[in-house]
Amino acid sequence: MARRYFGTDGIRGRANGERLTPELALKVGQAAGAHFRNGGHRHRVLIGKDTRRSGYMIEQALTAGFTSVGMDVVQVGPMPTPAVAMLTRELRADLGVMISASHNPYEDNGIKLFGPDGYKLSDSDEAAIEAAIEAPVARAVGADIGRARRIDDASGRYIHGVKSSFPEGARLDGLKLVLDCANGAAWRVAPEVLWELGAELVTIGVAPDGLNINAGCGSTHPQALADKVRETGADIGIALDGDADRLILVDETGQIVDGDQILAVIADASLASGRLKGGAVAATVMSNLGLERHLEGRGLRLLRTPVGDRHVLEAMRTHGLNIGGEQSGHVILSDWSTTGDGLLAALQVLAVMVALGAPASTLLARFKPFPQRLENVRVSGGRLLEDKGVRAAIGRAEALLAGRGRLLVRPSGTEPLIRVMAEAEDEELVGQAIGEVCQALRAAA
Repeated sequence: MARRYFGTDGIRGRANGERLTPELALKVGQAAGAHFRNGGHRHRVLIGKDTRRSGYMIEQALTAGFTSVGMDVVQVGPMPTPAVAMLTRELRADLGVMISASHNPYEDNGIKLFGPDGYKLSDSDEAAIEAAIEAPVARAVGADIGRARRIDDASGRYIHGVKSSFPEGARLDGLKLVLDCANGAAWRVAPEVLWELGAELVTIGVAPDGLNINAGCGSTHPQALADKVRETGADIGIALDGDADRLILVDETGQIVDGDQILAVIADASLASGRLKGGAVAATVMSNLGLERHLEGRGLRLLRTPVGDRHVLEAMRTHGLNIGGEQSGHVILSDWSTTGDGLLAALQVLAVMVALGAPASTLLARFKPFPQRLENVRVSGGRLLEDKGVRAAIGRAEALLAGRGRLLVRPSGTEPLIRVMAEAEDEELVGQAIGEVCQALRAAA
């Protein structure tokens, strides 16, 4: 059954638009609160957010919803998504909520839900909450109505947790880093972690005003970071996104490095140290064939999943893996975290850099990527992928790449876009395949 509210990463849309309204947030709070109430104990939900102006509105609406069904609310303010996941477990909350639209512009926002174990909700939990949004709610009365409070030590807990993943006794002294926090949720905690570990730090994207999150900065706009790395002569650049669950790196020459190379670095180091579990790495269908060949050369498998970090994590848990991620920069390291954590992943790369004494340009070039292009075609609705002309164009493109590459055409789970990816050893073939499909999509739109 098609879902009305939940997409690939929670509920997302334009804040105060047709979809994501305070009225919906209140209902989500009531529905999720009722779903996770079990037993006679006092129930608790933890709510974090990124730096979008609309976060205030959604936070208060969710709080009203949760307290109205008898759940106490703990608000932690601007905090990375992985911090919310971690704190949900540590504070023994029944539910965790992150208010964020991740890498989207400030006009959008979203609601991500975590269970008491710190993992994103299962499909069945989300389906139950969806059904409850439209159903009558049993409200609490009198002393059963929930309370809300804000805690101030949440950032310190997360900082301690992330630093504990760094090798004991290792330091970043002597390394000059540029850190781009995307004017987002990690703008305070990420600089503090790297500074405490000894790095010489240059920061950008650390002046959020509610409207500038991801605006020309962060992991989706890494050119600003590349320019600053070259300008300052830094050893490496680190870019997070709005809720800090993504990581993109820049080497000392200004070369931008995506999640596939980051996965290769961490997998190689984990294999060498005997910490890699399951003999494989999980990644999505978007990951480059170069990563797959690189892992095969080390006797490892690449387990491909549908796009979305939830699918990656599901594969990791099913197959007993401890490393997985996406080309976009989501990296999940389950020895320490239940979800993608850009800062945590950066620390693991920096640990390898320190241990080997290698420049970033050498460390981060683990394999030669196959030529790959991704184009987005904006759509206004309808079932474009069922259009005869589009299907014919996809068939022609697949035939063109047969045996020499891959084509992937899929709707975005978070934006009104059709994403078209082509990959092959021959860059000209990639361009032909992309052009064929995108032209048909635009003609049918």
